[in-house]
Amino acid sequence: MDVMKMDYHIETMITEEEVNARIRELGEQISEEYAGRSIRLVGILRGAVFFMCELAKRITLPVTFDFMSVSSYGSSTTSSGIVRIIKDLEEPIEGQDVIIVEDIIDSGRTLSFLQELFNTRGARSVRTCTLLDKPSRRAADIDIHVDYSGFVVPDAFVVGWGMDYDQRFRNLPYIGIIKE
Repeated sequence: MDVMKMDYHIETMITEEEVNARIRELGEQISEEYAGRSIRLVGILRGAVFFMCELAKRITLPVTFDFMSVSSYGSSTTSSGIVRIIKDLEEPIEGQDVIIVEDIIDSGRTLSFLQELFNTRGARSVRTCTLLDKPSRRAADIDIHVDYSGFVVPDAFVVGWGMDYDQRFRNLPYIGIIKE
């Protein structure tokens, strides 16, 4: 796609109302399962910011935030298979109940890397929560479990709710597919 020459048409895949309703359900589920405990949400920058803020508002337990930025893509559109930490956590997670918050999970490489990393750093528990899940894109050598999933989506290029195309469309209040 040539960003400079392209006329964008974005087709709605999941409405704002559907996203909000599902995030409310996820917040209720997490609140139930972690009753009496506190949670450390770790958002994976940049895409997870929108989702994580809305999710945290719907969790009725003490919640702390931290953020990481990682990359397995470099300047390519396909994963190199090597995950690099661009920005690490600000505070230790030892003894914490951690939920990794992602906007979308596709190959699973980043999530697998983070789960292993947080376990070696002594987290009491490590679970995952994603707004969108693309299991059809999982790498054959990756075996991950997604604990909390907003929506399972087909292999399409999606934008909105933090997901972008060339840093555009993150702020859409719905999830859409770019059509040429």
